[in-house]
Amino acid sequence: GERYLPFREMAAAGGSRTEAVAEVQEQGPALRDRDVAPRGAPHQAGQQEEALMTELSGLVQKVVKSSSWWDRHGVDISILTCSFLLLPAGFLCLRSAQAIPFLVGVLTLGVVHHTLTVKGSHLASHNALSESKSWGKVWAIFFIELCSAFTAEQGTYNHVKIHHGYTNIIGLGDSSTWKVPFLNRYVYMFIAPLAVPIITPLVALDLLRNVEWKVALRTLCCMFLGLYCHYWLLLHVSGFQSPWSALLCMLLTRSLLAHPYIHVNIFQHIGLPMFAADRKPKRIHLMSLGVLNLPRNALLDWSFGHSLISCHVEHHLFPSLSDNMCLKIKPIVSQYLKQKKLPYNEDTYTARLRLFLQRYEELMVHAPPITELVGIQ
Repeated sequence: GERYLPFREMAAAGGSRTEAVAEVQEQGPALRDRDVAPRGAPHQAGQQEEALMTELSGLVQKVVKSSSWWDRHGVDISILTCSFLLLPAGFLCLRSAQAIPFLVGVLTLGVVHHTLTVKGSHLASHNALSESKSWGKVWAIFFIELCSAFTAEQGTYNHVKIHHGYTNIIGLGDSSTWKVPFLNRYVYMFIAPLAVPIITPLVALDLLRNVEWKVALRTLCCMFLGLYCHYWLLLHVSGFQSPWSALLCMLLTRSLLAHPYIHVNIFQHIGLPMFAADRKPKRIHLMSLGVLNLPRNALLDWSFGHSLISCHVEHHLFPSLSDNMCLKIKPIVSQYLKQKKLPYNEDTYTARLRLFLQRYEELMVHAPPITELVGIQ
């Protein structure tokens, strides 16, 4: 293992899963945390860590309870609704024979696609679009299966129960599913993302072996319906003359923001401290050590959501909150962690890109080292 280094020092120096007990959003604050205390750590230290998370949860809950429905859900639902309303304009712009209107159509459909598939699917997987679990399941099927061509059950399980339940735990939530060791750094970072629209449904088909046949049939129907509707609209509304040109346009719009999508998923966890399952810190330390925020960006904030960009630390601490609520509690969380002298990792997109290009072999090919719990207790 290696001693924990703050991210700024790290950057300067180098430039079958087991089932979780319950969904993170239902675990509540640290009083329900099942983490195993490090060997030799005093029991009092564990109680202090739980007290920190409980205190922070209390501060956040005050903000949540005093917030209106518009703050809790309305803002993000409005963004998704606006995206739907932009779809007709995008398809109609593609009818034009002139370059500028055509490009506007491609950009519009590309941004709308990623808003629905990334932001919508992410919020739906955490049931952050509604306080009703029944409606939450409906939104998950709609955004994950119909819009994203993925499986809702497996997508939610892998993201919520594994990634959030075991963030940066080796062999579980360590983001290893994003690693493709046989690709070199430039292919992985700049060329491979273009294949995301093709790889996504293929991975989903493979995961359907792990679900009941009724769920698999529903997922197949939703995936086919979503893909065929996109294809049909390009032929009959946008006026594409051949199937191949329509398919090429589908690939172009669905991969428009695939590069930042891949980058964001690796930038915010890989390269930060990793832990063994039997020697991980309590929740507040685990999330403050192993999660990183990127700066605000208008395009990515709209398409991916605040919880995936500038409020990722807040999202991992309180995963059931919507993007807008994560942004609202950000000053409280950042101030509290800094006041308690806990890490609050932040860095720029370009700095992380430079770091991954410089240390690609270490971060994306070789197994990450296990961080010793030094100075955490």
